[in-house]
Amino acid sequence: MLDAFIIEEIKRRERERTDDDRPVVELPLPQPREPAHQDDERPDDSERDRRGVVIIDYSG
Repeated sequence: MLDAFIIEEIKRRERERTDDDRPVVELPLPQPREPAHQDDERPDDSERDRRGVVIIDYSG
């Protein structure tokens, strides 16, 4: 009869083997933008980039 530790180790290895066989979805992530220099940019342009409005119409 096998020791409980050995049985658990066999189960763990079997789980790892099945986890590695699963397909992985890779999403194309956008590259982070480089920080703009404060001297090159007008203050109102940077403020416009940081805010926005989202309208959701549920009446459809």
